[in-house]
Amino acid sequence: MSPSIFSFPNKIIFGIGTIDTLTEQLSAFSPKKVLLVTDKGIRQVGLTDEVTQRLEAARISYAIYDGVHGNPVESDVFDGAEVFQTESCDFVIGMGGGSPLDVAKLICLKATHPLSLAEYEVLNGGPDKISSDVPPMLAIPTAAGTGSEVGRGAVVTIKSLGRKALVFSPHLLPKAAIVDPALTVGLPKALTAATGMDAFTHNLESYLSTVYHPICDGIALAGVKLVAQHLRRAVDNGSDLEARGAMMMAAMMGAIAFQKELGVTHSLAHPLSAIADLHHGLANAILLPYTMAFNKGAAADQLRDIAAAFGVNIYALSQEEAAQAAVDQVTQLCKDIGIPSRLREADVTAEMIPDLARQAIADQCHLTNPRPCTEEDMINLYRQAL
Repeated sequence: MSPSIFSFPNKIIFGIGTIDTLTEQLSAFSPKKVLLVTDKGIRQVGLTDEVTQRLEAARISYAIYDGVHGNPVESDVFDGAEVFQTESCDFVIGMGGGSPLDVAKLICLKATHPLSLAEYEVLNGGPDKISSDVPPMLAIPTAAGTGSEVGRGAVVTIKSLGRKALVFSPHLLPKAAIVDPALTVGLPKALTAATGMDAFTHNLESYLSTVYHPICDGIALAGVKLVAQHLRRAVDNGSDLEARGAMMMAAMMGAIAFQKELGVTHSLAHPLSAIADLHHGLANAILLPYTMAFNKGAAADQLRDIAAAFGVNIYALSQEEAAQAAVDQVTQLCKDIGIPSRLREADVTAEMIPDLARQAIADQCHLTNPRPCTEEDMINLYRQAL
């Protein structure tokens, strides 16, 4: 057995009403001026007031950058970094879904690191170029999806590369995360569904990944079970705080687990955001039944466990039947929460497939997929899902 390195995340303050601890968490850093990074939607619905009112009460100066796109591009990072510098900030709060949290991490990076973002990409040896000299960050998620609040990476579309890229370093991990289910109550049904399936995909693909990490296997399988039990409830009733909390926990578990790496679903989904501007969680959700079927022969044992997490009596089934039951359970979950069954329902066209496949095969996530993938496999999976 070869040596392994196991890492676990930051300080997490979890529970209803934990936003009230904001100034207490900030007191450990004594910030002179905070940059609040978010998007216009979060600001328009008034969620940023939960932060700014507490900052004002504590007499902590702040500036706001709300220019983050749903699928972040590198200009989001540059514009935010400029605000950080011109406003003389020394601390960052990321608030929102995965996009604002990822951009907040990269603003911290660019505040002190002069190279282009492409130089910091994982495939370009970026982790070795990122030092601990970054401003501290606190994360406040308002959706249960990426789990970026406990993650060490950020995904952004880089113009010079023409695709989504992963920037990763332990130094990008937020110093703390305030995870308050009450902040997700206003999330619309469609976004609750899409972000919830993003969390599910992280847990599932981590569990299927070929990387050895039995600790994360246990976390991922528990995350799958939480989603199976609570995502329908969270979509049906956005005020169900028990379901909302369970989904936020599942999102964090997925982000912790995917230090095991991911799989072909993510390699296929990333280009759909860059080329078709498809929400990442929605892309994952539409693709997942097809990629699970693709992986059945190579990951039958793991898929059997997934079926059991959904409550299927696997002991009455053959291995092949149990693996198919897992596919069927996920397909039914997606249907129940309103996920389209085909990419064409999300305005993806056949003409996009060659470019999508070229980007997908260049994406590192599929390298740990249980079944090796070729570019032709990518094309066929896109066609099946179209």
